[in-house]
Amino acid sequence: MKYETIIGDSLDIARQLLGEDECVAIPTETVYGLAANAYSPNAVQKIFSVKNRPLYNPLIVHVGNMEQLLSVVAYLPDAAIRLLSHFSPGPLTLLLPKNDIVPDIVTSGLPDVAVRIPAHPLTLALLRSINFPLAAPSANPFGYISPTKAAHVKDMLDTKIPYVLDGGDCTEGIESTIVGFREGVPVVFRQGVITKEDIENCVGLTYQNESKKPVSPGMLDSHYSPHTPLYLTDDIESMIRKFGTEEIGLITYNEYYDALPTSQQIILYEKDDIKMGASKLYASLHEMDSKKYKAIIVKKLPDTGIGLSINDRLWRASRK
Repeated sequence: MKYETIIGDSLDIARQLLGEDECVAIPTETVYGLAANAYSPNAVQKIFSVKNRPLYNPLIVHVGNMEQLLSVVAYLPDAAIRLLSHFSPGPLTLLLPKNDIVPDIVTSGLPDVAVRIPAHPLTLALLRSINFPLAAPSANPFGYISPTKAAHVKDMLDTKIPYVLDGGDCTEGIESTIVGFREGVPVVFRQGVITKEDIENCVGLTYQNESKKPVSPGMLDSHYSPHTPLYLTDDIESMIRKFGTEEIGLITYNEYYDALPTSQQIILYEKDDIKMGASKLYASLHEMDSKKYKAIIVKKLPDTGIGLSINDRLWRASRK
């Protein structure tokens, strides 16, 4: 079905469409999500169809408060309660045993559901005004760059969804940190702006997931990819020599490179403001991809803290 995709800020329109089992793009502090009624298998199926997302890749469920969260999970470990108290609403997703009310299509048949309370005021108001949670992966075609602006969603999903709820630019800019639990001990499945160190500072001992099995969203090797081939490197000069200077774009941080016109470069952040780098990452990739270069060269960030999270997204974007 083809739609006239409208960008607007009406909660009433979003609420009505979601109640009719339609998909609506919603803003969060991380990226824009493609939302539908998480309790309706028919609505959730539309998410997979619009994104061309494989059914084995589970979705994140968004709720507006703790009461709604408790309606979709079977129980909360003590560490989960502490993490929610410290980081939610915010860019934290917990992987927890699901209640039977959550359809299997949401979790790809797995026993755990990924759930979070987003921090965006518009989406929080929406979630608190409806009587169902929202399943919402990123609002983009499967495998492509995540959207951090309403216009990104419109460009990618025009005619495929009826409405984009415009909440401005996403402030955090990369997907949420996902934490599960092994015998009550937190396990980080995906790191975002909340780092493993942040988790440990809150609850102590924390494991890093080493399995490749997609038991939560965001675990596939190839993801977040522009159409233009992307190369992540520590050696910018060698890549410039390899590709030349005429048909490449460069994404780096803290400094421009003299070998390339500044018009072909984007600086993610200056003065070590790495959170700014996260907030600008996907918008920078969208901009570079629109220029139809032969290659996008990205300088690898320091492999600590949020730099690890950004490098993870860039590594997956280079795997296409």
